[in-house]
Amino acid sequence: MIERASAVAGIFRLSAITAAALGLAVLEAGAAESTYTPLDRGKCRHEAGKEVEDYGVWRCKGFAGVGIYVTAGDQRSYVSFGPNAAREQAAKQTFAAFNSEGKTVEWRWERSSGGKIRPFATIVRWNTVVSADAEPVRGQILVVTRLGPGAVCHVGYVDARANADATTLAQRIADQNAPGFRCRTDKPVILGIKGPGFSEPSGGSGE
Repeated sequence: MIERASAVAGIFRLSAITAAALGLAVLEAGAAESTYTPLDRGKCRHEAGKEVEDYGVWRCKGFAGVGIYVTAGDQRSYVSFGPNAAREQAAKQTFAAFNSEGKTVEWRWERSSGGKIRPFATIVRWNTVVSADAEPVRGQILVVTRLGPGAVCHVGYVDARANADATTLAQRIADQNAPGFRCRTDKPVILGIKGPGFSEPSGGSGE
């Protein structure tokens, strides 16, 4: 009887440990948070371009020490991040259609065991103008970009006008795909449906 009671107690202890471990795993998986910062070129340091269709470079303040790097030309924008932003794959990624970056950056971040905030991905709403047989179609695409350490590149896309839950889908891409995404090897993810304003990505490899 004593042995049976001991065995049962052991099972309960194991169950408690397992539940605690599962609880920790769930907590860690949902630990990502969002912070929003403005992206206003007028408040960024600008270097003018040298060609007619080269609008120059803007270096902007970001979040948690991660800077923002914007270039534009031929009615298309490019947005990259971090200390080597100009050399990252993201600095060459845009859309086939005419486009411009949005005015807000959503930073997905987690807190390290030491309490330090570590941004691991961004979500930016881009505006597109897709040429159609009749009138041009205006669209909006949420672009998820992986941050360092390591390479910085586009991880995925969500048509913001065709999907009512576009922000949730983009956050899912950021949290699930960005940390382990291999730039120049993995193909960016497209979640949800694509409406007429969705433009195919352009620039960089891994498309």
